[in-house]
Amino acid sequence: MSNKIKFIANSIPKEQLLSLYRNILKPRLIEEKMLILLRQGKISKWFSGIGQEAISVGVTAALYDDEYILPMHRNLGVFTTRNIPLYRLFSQWQGKMNGFTKGRDRSFHFGTQEYNIVGMISHLGPQLGIADGIALGNKLKNNNKVCAVFTGEGGTSEGDFHEALNVASVWNLPVLFCVENNGYGLSTPSEEQFNCKNIADKGIGYGMESFIIDGNNILEVYSKVSEIAESIRKKPRPVLLEFKTFRMRGHEEASGTKYVPQETLDLWAQKDPLENFKNFLKEENILTDVIENEYKNEITEEINKHLEKAYNEDKIVPNLETELKDVFKEYEFEDIKPSIEKKNIRFVDAVSEGLLQSMEKHDDLVIMGQDVAEYGGVFKITDGFVEKFGKERVRNTPICESAIVSAAYGLSVNGIKAVVEMQFADFVSSGFNPVVNLLAKSHYRWQQNADIVVRMPCGAGVGAGPFHSQTNEAWFTKTPGLKVVYPAFPQDAKGLLIAAINDPNPVLFFEHKALYRSLYTDVSENYFTTEIGKAALIKEGDEITIISYGAPIHWVLECLENNTTISADVVDLRTLQPLDTDTIYASVKKTGKVIIVQEDSLFGGISSDISALINENCFEFLDAPVKRVASLETPIPFEPSLEKQYLGKNRLEESIQSLLNY
Repeated sequence: MSNKIKFIANSIPKEQLLSLYRNILKPRLIEEKMLILLRQGKISKWFSGIGQEAISVGVTAALYDDEYILPMHRNLGVFTTRNIPLYRLFSQWQGKMNGFTKGRDRSFHFGTQEYNIVGMISHLGPQLGIADGIALGNKLKNNNKVCAVFTGEGGTSEGDFHEALNVASVWNLPVLFCVENNGYGLSTPSEEQFNCKNIADKGIGYGMESFIIDGNNILEVYSKVSEIAESIRKKPRPVLLEFKTFRMRGHEEASGTKYVPQETLDLWAQKDPLENFKNFLKEENILTDVIENEYKNEITEEINKHLEKAYNEDKIVPNLETELKDVFKEYEFEDIKPSIEKKNIRFVDAVSEGLLQSMEKHDDLVIMGQDVAEYGGVFKITDGFVEKFGKERVRNTPICESAIVSAAYGLSVNGIKAVVEMQFADFVSSGFNPVVNLLAKSHYRWQQNADIVVRMPCGAGVGAGPFHSQTNEAWFTKTPGLKVVYPAFPQDAKGLLIAAINDPNPVLFFEHKALYRSLYTDVSENYFTTEIGKAALIKEGDEITIISYGAPIHWVLECLENNTTISADVVDLRTLQPLDTDTIYASVKKTGKVIIVQEDSLFGGISSDISALINENCFEFLDAPVKRVASLETPIPFEPSLEKQYLGKNRLEESIQSLLNY
């Protein structure tokens, strides 16, 4: 590798060359100051980008200010080139209110719509899928904009990298995938990360263009990215860019660089992007010592002035109300009353009707999922939707749950609602990370809501076995920031689905497969809403309270039909998060005895938390211990007699009688 960087200015004006130099100098001077503050304990952590500044600055300078960039830890130059006030960055790193996360996350784990930047989470992969979603939004808006997303060479080993590139290629999304290949994933060298010569070679497998760029050459980065970005604006498509570079410091400062051979460090030190560019500009009589010192003095003064402002800012005073309120984006529920005109339809029809009327209401709502287009989904929920709304809005996806959930988030960032269908709720495990770490935490972290509904066909009773029958709502009721809805009747399914789509927060919407075609009721024909977070008292009595949701509600009603002497309050929760504790407590205080029924296995299920809440808040009203009925502590078997044994339905009547006789 030559240690000489060859700069070609072409027709770049002198003013732009000086601007690029100033922009590459600024993050270097900030970093040098931050490393001092880190040693002084004034910031908690630092991921150095020294040696890589040309990539961040060059890419950002090549894009328009209103085009989204999704940076990583080492992309300080993105933030400074977008001219974010330094005191806000300094406040962010000190955990103060003028930062971007109200002290809730550190370093570069933040985004800002004001500057069209979307920050990463520590689980690096979903960042790439978010870019897909933003780019899809740009394409749907036909606004001729590019989106650039960064990752490191280590991140290309993650499944999200492959999923995101594949989706972008299949959908021709205008994305620049920028891979900073600095030779090491923390301490693991590239040859232990992947077995191809260049990361750019991976573009071949996805049918996309790819280029290798000298990441230490600011002019090559700026010129090449400018050219490619302009081409993409005219002809939307993804492009993979591999920037060859090196980081001169550790993965983060505590890591050090002992694992790097000294000769490698010495060689790359000679390729320093700042020093080499400075020397070139001076040789060309573009940069003078006077201008250089002027830039250094101006930037140093700016750094010190803004540091002082950040230091003088008050420390955050914890406010319980603010913390709890920021988990979800506030919005005013629109109560649209159901019509008197009704028709007798199945549960599956009610879901389909709610989705169809929502597509008509929101003319940019996008449905994404496997086989949802011409095929209509495996349960035919979206049958006929392509003819009504087109393939742009009803999108078949590759089999890649993680990238599609992330892409839905990207659509939300770009102001577009999305409904994602998990073909089966079981498959959400392949997209679990972006659901619980991206969607759930987004508004709390940087006030960016995730306007997404994830539809979850779930449940036993159809002989589908352990991978198509789980009712896995408890995976999500535990995660703050997610709403979890689980209707038991067609009318509720339609009204709650419409409400979930209107809600600007992420909603997991569970639909029990065994109810799809077995349950008929009268359903209002109009577009109406049912409020999320409100349980329904569907039967009243004074001996016992029976709490349930989903298919087990029908077990309960069947049991009571067979035991007409039992006087019971039956509470259909409908929503598990947020939970309607007022309705629960009122019923428990009236009857004094309570049994909670769920289809999920017993330990760790939602019934355990409801039981605890009742004991903590209604103990003096109880005449017996709270009882739970649930399925066996095994995976779900498919053979009918084994599945029947697994479900708690067969133990329900005995449990009710036992509690009544207590």
